[in-house]
Amino acid sequence: MPITPQPNQLVEFDESLDRSLPVSYDRIAVVGLGYIGLPTAAILASRGKEVVGIDVNRDAVDTINKGKIHIVEPDLDIVVRSTVTTGNLRATTHAEPADAFIIAVPTPFQNNHKPDISYIESAVKSIVSVLEPGNLVILESTSPVGTTEKLADWIADARPDLFESGGANEGPAISIAYCPERVLPGRVLSELVSNDRIIGGITPECAEDATRLYQTFVTGDCIQTTARTAELCKLVENAYRDVNIAYANELSLVCDDLEIDVWELIELANRHPRVNILRPGPGVGGHCIAVDPWFIVDTAPEKARLIRTAREVNDSKPRHVIEHIKAVADRFRNPVIAFFGIAYKENIDDLRESPSLDIVERLAVEDIAELLVVEPNIKELPTRLKEKGRVELVGAEDAWHRSDVVIGLVAHAQFKRVSTEKLKEKVVIDVSGVWRSTLAGKL
Repeated sequence: MPITPQPNQLVEFDESLDRSLPVSYDRIAVVGLGYIGLPTAAILASRGKEVVGIDVNRDAVDTINKGKIHIVEPDLDIVVRSTVTTGNLRATTHAEPADAFIIAVPTPFQNNHKPDISYIESAVKSIVSVLEPGNLVILESTSPVGTTEKLADWIADARPDLFESGGANEGPAISIAYCPERVLPGRVLSELVSNDRIIGGITPECAEDATRLYQTFVTGDCIQTTARTAELCKLVENAYRDVNIAYANELSLVCDDLEIDVWELIELANRHPRVNILRPGPGVGGHCIAVDPWFIVDTAPEKARLIRTAREVNDSKPRHVIEHIKAVADRFRNPVIAFFGIAYKENIDDLRESPSLDIVERLAVEDIAELLVVEPNIKELPTRLKEKGRVELVGAEDAWHRSDVVIGLVAHAQFKRVSTEKLKEKVVIDVSGVWRSTLAGKL
């Protein structure tokens, strides 16, 4: 029985279903054990919940069951090791029955910037056979408006028994809600607990049920709304940040043309009490800010004009950086270029949608130089760089010794401790401002 509510209206479940039974979510399944799913599973397990993590990646599952982690996030290894040791957390590749299911799988976009929710659909289909009356299903993946309703439709198509009354002994319907994550990589564990959560239910009762679960570990406010509003809220938050970053990146392009130091300009402008310009960089990366605004554009293409323009500005920034690098490299007969950082932001290992990685890859394709990559948060080059030829992952000292040109793409903490002498010896392009204070003060 498909559920097709009108925009911003809540679906009414069959009132004959018994929802009077006590709600207890002691056994929780988390589908997707990546940058959000694994920390969420670990936090829930640390609160005494029995948590089973579900992922299609066998290597990730095996790693977690050994009490180790396959991603970089401060202190996560400690919590995972502790909860695996106590038996509160384990991982598997197959769905198992639980009281509550949290879906935290990727939602990328396709080449035409259309949202791809196939991972969500696959996750739903993987658990639908083990769902039982009284279960709670929460979608945390960043999603286009209306995805939670589609999730309900997929479940209803496969399991109409969970939505239709079959008699007094049938039990309660399942609850379905949307609750987006709002955490910063590098601070995920603390922000999962302290940040406010926006909880959108298919019905008000669904929102209440989801709130009961989140209140077991969230110290911030749990604010209830509709699923559609919660979905758009997440997209709006990241589009807001994207627009502000686009302003900074566009300023950097203007300053290049006018031969003005953009870093000095921003510092001066920010002395105004109501101005707070962000830092420019090589573009915008990560699975959220670089992706989510396109979900709004896809939903309302004629209305989201500013959001589209901001995306285009940020997506074009890597091309500008590439042209600058090529112009500098032309000064050398056999140039060696060292790139400091290919993660999408500082102090993490996440390469998703990384503009820095794209810059290195595009230059590798053009084969204009020998390319050295310094990225302390990874152990080997991603496959897309390995296949390109003259690209090598090296340590910082090796890069300084061998290179002619040095590119500061990501402001990792390790990179900031560089002597003035080293910077003087190289041609430096500081895209992220990692060496701003040293270059401005001493060169």
